[in-house]
Amino acid sequence: MDPTPDSECRLVTRSRTGHYLFMLATFGALAVSPVGASIPQLPEINRVSVERVISVLADDGMEGRSAFSPSALRAAEFIAGEFDRIGLHEVSGNNGYLQHFKARRRGRGQTDTEQAEYELSNVVGMIAGNRTDEFVVFSAHYDHIGIRPGGDDVIANGANDNASGTTAVIELARYFNSQPKPERTLLFVAFTAEESGGLGSRHFSEQLDPDSIVAMFNIEMIGKPAVSGPNTAWITGFERSSFGEILQRAVEDTQYGFYADPYPDQNLFSRSDNATLARLGVPAHSISTTPIDVDPDYHQVTDHVDTLDLDHMTETIRAIAMAGGTIISGAETPTRVDPSSIRRR
Repeated sequence: MDPTPDSECRLVTRSRTGHYLFMLATFGALAVSPVGASIPQLPEINRVSVERVISVLADDGMEGRSAFSPSALRAAEFIAGEFDRIGLHEVSGNNGYLQHFKARRRGRGQTDTEQAEYELSNVVGMIAGNRTDEFVVFSAHYDHIGIRPGGDDVIANGANDNASGTTAVIELARYFNSQPKPERTLLFVAFTAEESGGLGSRHFSEQLDPDSIVAMFNIEMIGKPAVSGPNTAWITGFERSSFGEILQRAVEDTQYGFYADPYPDQNLFSRSDNATLARLGVPAHSISTTPIDVDPDYHQVTDHVDTLDLDHMTETIRAIAMAGGTIISGAETPTRVDPSSIRRR
């Protein structure tokens, strides 16, 4: 998560799996637990896969995934490899799953007028739905803050911020690709340079007509239980659209719950990649669980996988998978966000 507050595109796809499954009329039908229990079960997400993916992204070999470093490309290529193995479709105009773009930045020893140009990369995959002009986006930023010299441990691994969210996007892609063909088209996006002003989400937002994006599930820092306890997550900008209410209804009979951001004074709605799309009217919200006001590992070199609760994280991904069901099926559509009310970064 950023530490500082703040033309229609035709998609042509290439199948990696060579076939589609067809969707049930009611996406994500609720399974009932055995022995006559009435509590619906959340979708199955593989906890072993969750641990494997986040351990790679937060490994020392990724050197903190700073957007303007070679480690960012290593992370992007790993995510693209996961999308390939899952069988997601590529989006036309990209280099495989990599969405390259140029950005300028002042390097060490340079003045503002001596900026270097860098090639940055988002990672984008798709599951084509019956409605090819209506998109539901699942996103997270994969970059972090890189190397922080001055101590024995100099790598800010960013396990929670935001390898956890990126892992969720990958596992949601894996889950939804195993399901029948969705009604609305699903986009899975790992953004670069969120920590550098949201450059990745800005570029992505310019590739699509924002009116075609029905909802954006932006996932940020889900590796630690929320203040309301396990099996809960909070949604930024809850009052700005009906997105949060739809998610609440979707899981109301389960053990999981979604609620409004408990940190309104921190302006978190405007500090992550969801804000870029929300400024265009998209019901774009971040989902998080970490008590950010007291988290001792936020933007520190101590943000390691072993500080996270992977069972909680897996359960949160399962809840997001279920919560998106009525939006994906077309049964519900969130109201739009008023762009004029959102603070600029």
